[in-house]
Amino acid sequence: MISLTSPVETWAHRIPAGAKLLALPFLTLALFLTGRPWALAAALLVIVLLYLSGGAAFLRQGAGHLRMLWPFLLLIAVWHSLTGQMQAGLVVALRLLAALALANFVTMTTRLSDMIGVLTWLLAPLRRIGLPTRAVELAIAMVLRFTPMLVENGHRLAMSWRARSRRKPGWRIVVPMAALALDDADHVAEALRARGGILNDIPDGRS
Repeated sequence: MISLTSPVETWAHRIPAGAKLLALPFLTLALFLTGRPWALAAALLVIVLLYLSGGAAFLRQGAGHLRMLWPFLLLIAVWHSLTGQMQAGLVVALRLLAALALANFVTMTTRLSDMIGVLTWLLAPLRRIGLPTRAVELAIAMVLRFTPMLVENGHRLAMSWRARSRRKPGWRIVVPMAALALDDADHVAEALRARGGILNDIPDGRS
């Protein structure tokens, strides 16, 4: 789960991006090393408190980003209910929710330009031996930048459909959503060409 940097300033915004990105995989690994529901529930509670430490508005924004997880959690619950493995299903659901909430917290409190800076530093050894890394940096930056935009476009299309019909949108918004994605890609390509291509510049996430 990746979202845009939150405009609500918190204490976590002041932590260096490198420290947060270094801690994230280790904390996520810890979630996968335990299979006890109570331990995962406690970890999720700590993560909720992290969100709450940024204020009620920050918590609401984070919860809104994670709202799209409910169909997956529902599917996990139904499947494990049918197979008689409720505890295993609870473990999977808690682990998924905690891991994605933690990743979302990091991206909400870290500027895209700072994350790209960390990535640039990590790829520096490859550049020293002559391997091009700008395309890799751009690809990761675009994924981080445009994934939440695609999700937001999907929400807007669904709301537009509900305003015109009582039926659920479902697959009916797939084609217009794909058209919007292609239109955004065309604009980005034009902007990159105007700036000399991917070898000369990389967006810093603030424009």
